[in-house]
Amino acid sequence: MFVLDSRLQQDTVPLGDFPLCRLLLMNDAHYPWFILVPRREEISELFQLDADDQQALWQEATLLAETLKDTFAADKMNVATLGNMVNQLHMHVIVRRREDAAWPAPVWGKLPAQPYGEEQVAAIKAKLRLVLTDNFCFEE
Repeated sequence: MFVLDSRLQQDTVPLGDFPLCRLLLMNDAHYPWFILVPRREEISELFQLDADDQQALWQEATLLAETLKDTFAADKMNVATLGNMVNQLHMHVIVRRREDAAWPAPVWGKLPAQPYGEEQVAAIKAKLRLVLTDNFCFEE
């Protein structure tokens, strides 16, 4: 049974599910920062997914990155699987803009997280509802 890592639960806002991955919003209003987590048990590395799941993860990450780039007017998209602090496999998909707080450095550890307000989360969800229409189920 899939269980989301407690640190991801603590640091994110759940948005919904693609066929393979749970989509989370990092609770840091400095950046539109999203996380994909394959809903598979005890997977910490990309190579532990079977070939079909690897392909699905890449397709979902690509679709998400393309969608976010347009929706949030990105100058650059950062896509990465690191997992040094959270052992559960997860992929960061981060919208970067030249005027963001960390540009051009990585977002990790640059500034303390600034949690979103309820209205900000609602606005992000509303934007995503307009563009994530196929193969995505929003959490209610």
